[in-house]
Amino acid sequence: MSKRRSMTLAVLLIIFVVFIVFQFIPAGDFTNPPITGTPEWDSPQTEQLARQACFDCHSNETRWPWYASIAPISWRLQDHVEMGRRHLNFSEFDKPQRHATEAAEEVEEGHMPLWDYKLMHSDARLSDAEKRALIDGLRATFGESRRPDDNGD
Repeated sequence: MSKRRSMTLAVLLIIFVVFIVFQFIPAGDFTNPPITGTPEWDSPQTEQLARQACFDCHSNETRWPWYASIAPISWRLQDHVEMGRRHLNFSEFDKPQRHATEAAEEVEEGHMPLWDYKLMHSDARLSDAEKRALIDGLRATFGESRRPDDNGD
């Protein structure tokens, strides 16, 4: 066996062992807390579009995919959901949701849903018409935050 081939096999073996070791590092708790309060949606369409594009990270109704238990993907998923729920949680509207008024702007500017979420969830890839309907519905449901440069004119 050539030295180059031996080196390649050694590197692949190390990568495999590291991957196996990663599986023993817990990512967190892949459960959903109880729903304690929900928004008063402006329409069933807005709620449906939000469920389709936002709820996996911004609610306590996360659909955990099969790959959520495979590290290091599981770490990223857990982090996304924890961060999403911290910023806006559609399942805890009995608590203040200070980022709710920014939801429409985040979608409009293309910040949400995240690109890697859309990569794995085709239903979150909204058509232009669906995106416009979601933006309008989020504004109607939550209002819109005033930008610092908005002088009210």
